[in-house]
Amino acid sequence: MPGMTSSLRTRAVHAGRDDLTDLGLHAAPLDLSTTYPSRDSAAEAARIDDFAAGAELDGPPIYGRVGNPTVERFERALAELEGFEHGVAFASGMAAVSACLLSAVAQGKRHVVAVRPLYGCSDHLLESGLLGTEVTWAAPDGVAAALRPDTGLVFVETPANPTLAEVDIAELAAACGDVPLLVDNTFATPVLQRPGRHGARIVLHSATKFLGGHGDVMGGIVACDAEEAARLRQIRFATGGVLHPLAGYLLLRGLSTLPLRVNAASATAATLASRLAGHPAVTAVHYPRLGGPLVAFEVDGNPHALIGAVRLITPAVSLGSVDTLIQHPGSISHRIVDEGDRHGAGVSDQLIRMSVGLEDVEDLWADLEQALKAL
Repeated sequence: MPGMTSSLRTRAVHAGRDDLTDLGLHAAPLDLSTTYPSRDSAAEAARIDDFAAGAELDGPPIYGRVGNPTVERFERALAELEGFEHGVAFASGMAAVSACLLSAVAQGKRHVVAVRPLYGCSDHLLESGLLGTEVTWAAPDGVAAALRPDTGLVFVETPANPTLAEVDIAELAAACGDVPLLVDNTFATPVLQRPGRHGARIVLHSATKFLGGHGDVMGGIVACDAEEAARLRQIRFATGGVLHPLAGYLLLRGLSTLPLRVNAASATAATLASRLAGHPAVTAVHYPRLGGPLVAFEVDGNPHALIGAVRLITPAVSLGSVDTLIQHPGSISHRIVDEGDRHGAGVSDQLIRMSVGLEDVEDLWADLEQALKAL
């Protein structure tokens, strides 16, 4: 990082692009090659051996499943914004989660301690044991007691999907001892929270959300140290969950406006949360102390009627787009979680989750007011 600038807003624009001026370029190059020729196959063999042993690939690329220059720019940029040495990008957020679990299993640490609620598919992957893991669900103050000799990860999402419950990362990291704490930072982004500063050793994003920011790219990324990054790259190479170069290009571009988008949407979300709290059809509002663009609220009446009545707001899954999205977690994002576990984690059947975009706050409130009448 150049010494003259250190603010996140500035680095979001320049991270991953610091060499472009010297290259005579303005926009980051998009490299779509799947393979890279070399006349020295003996040297290529040696480099492949080094990569297989966990080293970063030095020199030109070899093959798209090993690495891609455009994707690597995005990886470096996000790692810098989160305050880590390395970033490893994947085809989706769930591919990133899967790789982290497989990394623990590969080290003989198949046990995971997790705090609910998590994103529904993360919950399902842990509960199902599809990747050979075993999960113990614990409250934050019960994590230390749940640790075992074979615990490879403690997994938490804060603010959590969809209730926006928050966990004190520093306290949880202390409770983890030598066990790596993995924090899903998708909702907060490095604009609002950098878990590595508080002791998290692995930070994960569904890059599909705020990092991309426009609802048109899918990806996942893990920020971590060199040792974990080496394992994750090996897993990515072996399993094939690579991020497409065009996605890497779009995600790098998305980072440049991330602070502006998150801060603007957060200001609107705070206003809407306050107004929803005073509406007679709303029984509870969940908004993080941290702030942010997400609002969850519970309604008195049929939540599906509200979803069907919005006209400006987009009734769709996902989050982090420039337009405001609204959904019913119990029916969609967390439907795959057992009903009892879902309710026990605070995901009631009356809960609505809204990801606030960049529209005018008065236009959004007018749409919510007319939709709430459907209740």
